Amino acid sequence: MKKMLWLAAAAMTLSSPAGAAALSDAIHADMPMLMDLYRDLHANPELSMQEVRTPAKLAPEMRKLGFEVTEHVGKTGVVAVMKNGPGPVLLIRADMDALPVKEQTGLPFASKAMGKLPDGTDTPVMHACGHDTHITTWLATGRRLAAMKSQWSGTVVMVLQPGEERVMGAQEMLDDGLYTRFPKPDVLLAFHDSASLPAGTIGVTNGFALANVDTVNIDVKGVGGHGAYPQNTKDPIVLASRIVMALQTLVSRENDPQQPAVVTVGSFHSGTKSNIISDDAKLALTVRSYTPETRKLLLDGIRRIVRGEAIAAGMPEDRMPTVEIEQPSADATFNTPKLSAHLLDLFGTHFGSGRVVETKPIMASEDFSRFWLADKSKESVIFWVGGVPQAKWDAVKGDTLKLPALHSPLWAPDAEKVISTATKAMTVAALDILKKG
Repeated sequence: MKKMLWLAAAAMTLSSPAGAAALSDAIHADMPMLMDLYRDLHANPELSMQEVRTPAKLAPEMRKLGFEVTEHVGKTGVVAVMKNGPGPVLLIRADMDALPVKEQTGLPFASKAMGKLPDGTDTPVMHACGHDTHITTWLATGRRLAAMKSQWSGTVVMVLQPGEERVMGAQEMLDDGLYTRFPKPDVLLAFHDSASLPAGTIGVTNGFALANVDTVNIDVKGVGGHGAYPQNTKDPIVLASRIVMALQTLVSRENDPQQPAVVTVGSFHSGTKSNIISDDAKLALTVRSYTPETRKLLLDGIRRIVRGEAIAAGMPEDRMPTVEIEQPSADATFNTPKLSAHLLDLFGTHFGSGRVVETKPIMASEDFSRFWLADKSKESVIFWVGGVPQAKWDAVKGDTLKLPALHSPLWAPDAEKVISTATKAMTVAALDILKKG
């Protein structure tokens, strides 16, 4: 209870306008170095669970600041701990992996890196989700907290996490003893750059922020034959088409309309030639929800519909379709209401209400959720920092459909604005959570 008293107070973290200005000045002084780091990270991205260069570059910098640093946590993750007297334990997380995307931004430091997918396929690699801004902010926040030790009391656990894009890195770190080998946190914080907010705007979502995401593969079996003699076959394309259409009723007729849900068939493959009825069709789905109950309804419904349509088509038991749910799946990210409301007020005080908004939940995923799900007694928030350059935002009048999204080969955030804003926000939040009693 004592550890959570900070939530009851909305007092300013920095005691005076002069103190707030000093923080801004210190971040500003760091920006040339931080932007050099950002450009280096952007030009040298690494795929999920293959992060070697990035942690090797960041770990020594945290040691110089006085953190106790452990590398290779969860294979390639880094944990940097600074103990500074009694008080709460705050975990600050940044993800560091990139995507198999060929960059098309035209930036002078654009990535030309190549990597290998898990199946060995060569692929271009790009920080198309902005994790390079997250890594840079992680170091920048560490610098500020180390320099301001006299203003806080407690323990900071800085986590540089691998494998977020494959929703596996957080669990890898937990399985490797994140909550047993290191101080167990009371509060969890992270941020993500946003392609839906102008650069420098902060967004906080109260409650569910990101979705459960399940990838479902359906193998629809048939009995192949000549296209001229369909009566001698069991056409898997017709059966798969029935399945696709019936799946739409899960959201439209079985799910509570007040509970968000998505069932999208993103891939349908079958056949080789116009006059051959195939003996197989393959469907790939993305299924998204927030609550465990909705998730179960959708996944159970998919299995039921697939089997039911196959029975209706007269498919024998030994030719029933199979349904596979890929693992790992992403779990919904939940921002605890008390901390969400507190940060909205806190950020509004320090940045002005015009730069802080309450954002709606989205159907993308984030494995930051695993840290909270491992112990729901924690307070936890992941917030957004807008990255759309102001000129581009103004040119389209804020119509995000006309702008590159995260994961786009064209995504080029206003990195300086993202990093400086996120560093100040993270530092202000940390000093508030760890303020001396």
